[in-house]
Amino acid sequence: MSHRDQTKDNRQAYYDRIAPANLTPLWEVFADLVTPQPKTRAAVAVWHYDHIRPFILESGGLITAKEAVRRVLILENPSLRGESKITNTLYAGLQLILPGEVAPAHRHSQSALRFIVEGQGAYTAVEGEKTIMQPGDFVITPSWTWHDHGNETDAPMVWLDGLDIPIVNFFDASFAEDLDQDSQPLSRPPGDSLARYGAGLLPVGYESLSPASPVFNYPYARTREALEQMRKAAEWDPCHGLKMRYVNPATGDHAMPTMAAFMQLLPAGMSTAPYRATDGMVYSVVEGAGKTFAGGQEMTWGPRDTFVIPSWCRHHHEVEGDAVLFSFSDRPIQEKLGLWRQDRGNH
Repeated sequence: MSHRDQTKDNRQAYYDRIAPANLTPLWEVFADLVTPQPKTRAAVAVWHYDHIRPFILESGGLITAKEAVRRVLILENPSLRGESKITNTLYAGLQLILPGEVAPAHRHSQSALRFIVEGQGAYTAVEGEKTIMQPGDFVITPSWTWHDHGNETDAPMVWLDGLDIPIVNFFDASFAEDLDQDSQPLSRPPGDSLARYGAGLLPVGYESLSPASPVFNYPYARTREALEQMRKAAEWDPCHGLKMRYVNPATGDHAMPTMAAFMQLLPAGMSTAPYRATDGMVYSVVEGAGKTFAGGQEMTWGPRDTFVIPSWCRHHHEVEGDAVLFSFSDRPIQEKLGLWRQDRGNH
């Protein structure tokens, strides 16, 4: 036996002896633990809404919103099947509420966002206030707030759910509680939070008691108007077009402490510069159509489609006409921990 083989055998025998003591040699796993660059298990993926919409509607005949608690089809990353993840840290799904249904009130540690994809006029209620939802609206449900949903219209309503479930579960910090009634009592008129906190004003004496925004519905009509107004300055970022982030108006921080949300306008004919960042990004297409080249793949997308760009995956977008994209990621956590990094490449 060669000296090299003898050394290998001696080391393996040592590893076998220490294993019952629940010990592992760092030098055998170091390269997989401390990597030169992010090593994500998530893959580039796209869900075309026209393809999956029949499945979403079919679920409405299989189970009621009340029985399901939340009737959602999870968008599972193809490389993370069985883990209920769209990226390593984020959950996403498409929720269906049929006419006359109520998704019963509950609360949980996980923060949630809703991005309205199809239908208009259904509502969500958060901490005693109801808001009517329209396509393109960005609605938040902060951690441990009572919330329920209902559809008093005559058409189905579908929205994208984004939650920090993998993050909360990583910390073993999940709690949940059901209300003893389907719909929570209302204590404020509709639109109160937007008027009180979202008009460039704050009530005198207001003190933020939560890291989440006191505004829980950011209407698309206002967002789209802002983007259109800013278009006039023609100050296009080469990587993003015109990209804005939703904020907590009381602090200027992200609207939610664990998830960042953005809306961007890509003008007709734009091909963005290559870009990558450490926060994996989930996109929902609001307007327009285009292509995204990421990880050696080409994804085509159009209105209501969802696609995901994993962490540190170089990508760029190409559009013929105007396109508007909503997106969310785990960027707030990375920023506060000093981990977030971006790479703005060139053509």
